[in-house]
Amino acid sequence: MDEDGYSFRKIMGDAEFVRKTLIVLGLSLLALLLWKLADVALLAFAAVLVAIILRAFADLLARYLRVPERWSLAAASLLIFGLFVVLAILFGTQIRSQFANVAEQLPGAIDSISRNFGFGSVTDNLNDMLSDLPAGGIASRLAGIGGTILGGLTNAVLVIVAGVYIAASPNTYLQGAIKLFPVRHHLRVESSLRASGEALRLWLISQLIAMTCVGVLSTLAYWWIGLPSPYALGLIAGLADFIPFLGPFLGAATAVLIAFTMSGETALWTILAALVIQQIEGNVIQPLVTKNLIATPPALALFAILIGSVLFGTLGLIVGFPLAVVVFVLVKKLYVRETLGEPTTIPGEDKARPGEAEG
Repeated sequence: MDEDGYSFRKIMGDAEFVRKTLIVLGLSLLALLLWKLADVALLAFAAVLVAIILRAFADLLARYLRVPERWSLAAASLLIFGLFVVLAILFGTQIRSQFANVAEQLPGAIDSISRNFGFGSVTDNLNDMLSDLPAGGIASRLAGIGGTILGGLTNAVLVIVAGVYIAASPNTYLQGAIKLFPVRHHLRVESSLRASGEALRLWLISQLIAMTCVGVLSTLAYWWIGLPSPYALGLIAGLADFIPFLGPFLGAATAVLIAFTMSGETALWTILAALVIQQIEGNVIQPLVTKNLIATPPALALFAILIGSVLFGTLGLIVGFPLAVVVFVLVKKLYVRETLGEPTTIPGEDKARPGEAEG
């Protein structure tokens, strides 16, 4: 009898060992698959960001303009599209010519600064490098650049279309994600995902407001200084501001390079204007628009952006900070609060619907 009991326990122990081994193996394969599909996952995350923006505008229309709920998303999409069309009609030709002017002047600006530091002409060195390549090598490089641009445009369209689909039925995708977890964790997972979505919504709205303010202020400042193509330079500064910390420097770099081709005084005024605008953004605009936003530690956010850019390139640089916001919310909620039992605040949690409390 004892021998039979021992054999039974041994068999059960072996079965448990095999089960745990298969679980570890499955998780490892899942991690490997996610790593291989990292670019697709980042595009999916970017589509979620687009969906959150569309839903935010749709909710505003439904709340303040009394647009019926079922039509609010279509109205928001048409409104945003119409705004872009109007801007393109009013300023499209001017901005396009100014961008062409910037593209024409930028190589000369880089050469001028490079010569001042004793490095010679960058464009001449580049031409020498290209001349040393065989004709087929140049053609393949140009084809690669063209393929990269085409791929970027294709990904942008894919993200927008997927974002519209997600915004049209967000609960479908939310419930699908929840069902990937055991039933006993459904309420907790749903609460965490909703808190992450609300934190992203708050961050995106605040960032769009900040980008608009930076773009307008930069355009006015560059126009007053006398830089060529102020609309294009202001648009570059506003779009680059989507990337916290690094974006303002990237956005101001083009204006500073072009200013150096004009005079040292113009370059000094341009640098001063960029610094003043960033001070206004950091000390006036951001505190006003992010008062309900989660306070992500600056060093953590900066490293998240750098890690995203190193691992996933340009797309990782763009979505690195919003990914850090999601991870930070999940850590605060699932680990700090629920595992360690430490009290902590999470943005937007007070807006959870009845019955969606934590499990």
